[in-house]
Amino acid sequence: MTAVTAARPWHRQLWPWIIIGILTCSVSLTAAMVTIAVTHPDNLVTDNYYEAGKGINRSLDRELLAQSLNLQALVGLDELTGEVDVQLSGASQPETMVLNLISPTQPDKDRKIVLARNPSQPGRYVGQLSDRVEGRRFVELLGVENAQTWRLFEEERIVTGQPLTLGDEPIQGAGRH
Repeated sequence: MTAVTAARPWHRQLWPWIIIGILTCSVSLTAAMVTIAVTHPDNLVTDNYYEAGKGINRSLDRELLAQSLNLQALVGLDELTGEVDVQLSGASQPETMVLNLISPTQPDKDRKIVLARNPSQPGRYVGQLSDRVEGRRFVELLGVENAQTWRLFEEERIVTGQPLTLGDEPIQGAGRH
């Protein structure tokens, strides 16, 4: 009489569980990646490159206007009081200006400060900052002269106690314009 060995059922084998484990991990990781991609979209990507290009040209025109007005600004940020003090020199003295401190990667850390001219001191503008700002920022100062908006824009590292100088660097991309 020959002995017949009974085959073990599939659920008692090792290989089916390894394959099921790999498939389960793949599905779980895919679901996690899709969830992350949907809940945290990339803010740095634009869909309309043509409009973005036109915006760059408009921005460059504003920077060239600031250069033609010989504008420079010394920006001081008082960490204790939150006061923003801007000393503007050049051929423009608007009533108000806007100072934007733009974080390159975190839009929630962007700050917009409206600056009002100090009537007793020509060229001095004062505003109030709601909280502390430090680190790398794009600093944008906007003003209006003869119904045209000018712009001083530079990348700066904000360090406590050190003023920022805007308008002291050449305009990037202005050679082709």
